[in-house]
Amino acid sequence: MMNSNAEKTPVLLSIILPAHNEEERLPKSLEKVKNYLASVSFPIEVIVVENGSRDRTFEIASAFAAEHTWLKVIRNELPGKGRAVRTGMLAAVGEYRFFADVDFSMPIEEINHFLPPVLSDYDVAIGSREAKGAVRYDEPFFRHFTGRIFNSIVRIMAVHSIQDTQCGFKCFKADAAEKLFSVQVLDGWAFDAEVLFIAQQYGMKIVEVPVRWYYDGHSKINVASDSIKMFKELLQIRRNHRAGRYKII
Repeated sequence: MMNSNAEKTPVLLSIILPAHNEEERLPKSLEKVKNYLASVSFPIEVIVVENGSRDRTFEIASAFAAEHTWLKVIRNELPGKGRAVRTGMLAAVGEYRFFADVDFSMPIEEINHFLPPVLSDYDVAIGSREAKGAVRYDEPFFRHFTGRIFNSIVRIMAVHSIQDTQCGFKCFKADAAEKLFSVQVLDGWAFDAEVLFIAQQYGMKIVEVPVRWYYDGHSKINVASDSIKMFKELLQIRRNHRAGRYKII
C-alpha cells in the first residue's frame, strides 16, 4: 500500500501562460504543451493564468485541465500581462519557472535550452531575438526597426546591456522568481523591463538565450499606443526605484 504522506516528486519546470482573450490560440498552444510534456522525462506543471478575458478562455482552459492533471488554471478578474505573470510565478512550485506567450512564436522545444544540462548557471535567462545565433522569421522591417528603437530607450532608462528585453519567453530560478515577483508591481507590458531592472539592482546573473522566433501577424501589441504606455511605465520604474519600492526582504 502506498504511503499517502509520501512526498511528491519535486517539479523541475513550471510553465506559466498568461491568457487574456485567447480562446482561439489557447487550444493549439495547450496541445503543443501536451506534446512537449510527452517528449521529456522530468516533472512539469503548467499554469494558465486567465485574466480579465471577455471570451471563453477560462472555460477552454478549465476543460483541458479537467482531463490533464499537470495543468492548473488560475482566474484573475483584472487584465494585465504583468499581473498575470506575477500571479503565476508566485503560485508555481518548479525549480525553474518559465513564462511564455500563448502564441509560442518561439518553438516550445527550445525551452530545453533554458534548462540543465544545457544551461543552469543563472538567475534569469531571457529569450533573445538579438543574441548571436538567434533567428527571426517573417518579421516586417518596420516592426523590427521600432523594436530596436524601444530597446535602446529601455537600455538608457532602465535595463543596461541587454539586447532584447521584450521577447515573451523568460525563465527564472525559483529563488530569483520569488524575490523578484514579490516586489514587482507593474501590470502592463513593461513588467519585463521592471523585473530585469530589479534583477540588475541586486546583482543577479542574467543571460540571453538565442532563440528561433516566428513573427505572428496577429500579435496583440499595437506598436504606437503600446510604445507610449511602455514609455510611461519605464518612467514609473525609475520613480518606484527612487521611492524604495523594490526592496527585497
